Amino acid sequence: MNSTLLPGPAAMPTAPAQAQDGGKVAVLFGGTSGEREISILSGTAVLQALQAQGVDAIAFDPAYQPLTELRTLGVCRCFIALHGRGGEDGTVQGALELLGIPYTGSGVLASSIAMHKGVTKQLWRGAGLPTPDWRIALREEEALQALDALGLPMVVKPCREGSSLGVTIVRDPAECAAAYRLAAQRDGEVLCERFVDGDELTVAILDGAEGPQALPVLRIVAEDACYDYQNKYFNDTTRYCMDVPAALAQSVQERALGAYAALRCRGWARADVMVDRATQAPLLLEMNTSPGMTSHSLVPMAARAVGMEYGALCMQVLGCATLDGAP
Repeated sequence: MNSTLLPGPAAMPTAPAQAQDGGKVAVLFGGTSGEREISILSGTAVLQALQAQGVDAIAFDPAYQPLTELRTLGVCRCFIALHGRGGEDGTVQGALELLGIPYTGSGVLASSIAMHKGVTKQLWRGAGLPTPDWRIALREEEALQALDALGLPMVVKPCREGSSLGVTIVRDPAECAAAYRLAAQRDGEVLCERFVDGDELTVAILDGAEGPQALPVLRIVAEDACYDYQNKYFNDTTRYCMDVPAALAQSVQERALGAYAALRCRGWARADVMVDRATQAPLLLEMNTSPGMTSHSLVPMAARAVGMEYGALCMQVLGCATLDGAP
């Protein structure tokens, strides 16, 4: 896969012509996951942006409309603004494959793998990419065993969930059982991960004519150092900085592009990274294959930094809509 870094406006990827040319587009948002509220915010913004660009775009909520209705409506492409399980995990992608309707973002395989944090980390390790040590817990006693292996602090979270839902940072052994139970309410598989003390970074990746390109790296500074659901989407005190030293930013971008390629992602995605304070080593946490597009979302912020406004970003993503195996 041909991958490049994206340093500034001159290198902005160019959206394929078909983004503006062809047919009705359904913006899929809402759905049934725990991230429904955020998906509605993302999808509404994308819908308005596409319509403002002259695209014949309609709203479509799979929670209330069967996907087969897309054919009845004459939809030619789908912009997936669904987040979490049932929309970002390969299930909707598989249905659209069967319907023969091209869609934005990664295909079935990459979507399903990236949604499972444990399998993602296994693939990254196999590809020689750095990620914090982890264990998978299927029972409460396995979470306690993971604590013995990984030490304190330890992050406990559902394997297949996003937006920091069900996440606990365990700082005392007495908190481990409750943390496991909270995560297990959302997923039968729970990821126990070594806590990394350091800066939280994120880097968006967009496909362009020359292959995947990494946008500028953002450093996240959240209130009380807790980038949880509230601080991600509804707290204006969270700050997003572009003050990452150039050498570190390039290293993070390169790792993110490697992570994107290892998972066979396409179209766009966003990699989350922690930088170990002691070693300054970037460690990959997860890959989001249907990133948020709200007013607080990170991909639009990074795109603006290279001169790409929100509407152009939506058109770029839409222009990469395709089916698995398509040339």
